[in-house]
Amino acid sequence: MTRRDVFEYALLRVVPRVERGECFNAGVLVYCRAHSFVAARTYLDEAKLKALDPHADVVGVRAALRAVEGVCGGGAEAGQAAGDDAGRRFRWLIAPRSTVVQPGSVHSGLTTDPAGEVDRLLDLLVR
Repeated sequence: MTRRDVFEYALLRVVPRVERGECFNAGVLVYCRAHSFVAARTYLDEAKLKALDPHADVVGVRAALRAVEGVCGGGAEAGQAAGDDAGRRFRWLIAPRSTVVQPGSVHSGLTTDPAGEVDRLLDLLVR
């Protein structure tokens, strides 16, 4: 029997006008403690963004989504979080915030392939 490990994930939501609360999914964060794995994949639907806010800063939203991916990847791209372990980076990224890019609720599951879950969840819940 193939070993399955617990993983956690949260959606990344774009909230173009925080005061209105309207949002759409633009990415997913996945963390698996057993594999010391954390990753994010993003996909920005510009048409949805412009539908919610015709004056939205597309470049700024893309930069915020890339920053989340960078923190997950560690190294220089992670900034101050570069020295943190995967779990700490995940917990920092899922902390509630009132910004244009916000994490959703955390969910869990079982997987044999945490990296594969990132792409699977992006296709299932974002694209």
